[in-house]
Amino acid sequence: MPYHFQQHSGVGWGRGLLAFLFVLLVLAAVAWFAVAFSRQSGRMHHGLAHANVAPSTPHSEALKILNERFARGEIDADEFTQRRDLLQSSP
Repeated sequence: MPYHFQQHSGVGWGRGLLAFLFVLLVLAAVAWFAVAFSRQSGRMHHGLAHANVAPSTPHSEALKILNERFARGEIDADEFTQRRDLLQSSP
């Protein structure tokens, strides 16, 4: 007796796979938006935290560079002290 296959009108492998991929795509989009939103809100919070800080002046920028050079070991303690005192005494 030969086997007869009946065609089913239900969801087959193709449609099931497509539905699964669509769900993965939606979940990936939701995760991406969540990460992007959390980063953006972090930037906004970070910006608000420093909103009251006075803008940097050339004097403070020079001290910052001097501190960085000393921290990297480019200048020794005596040179650092001399330059810092010179910067602090100048108007």
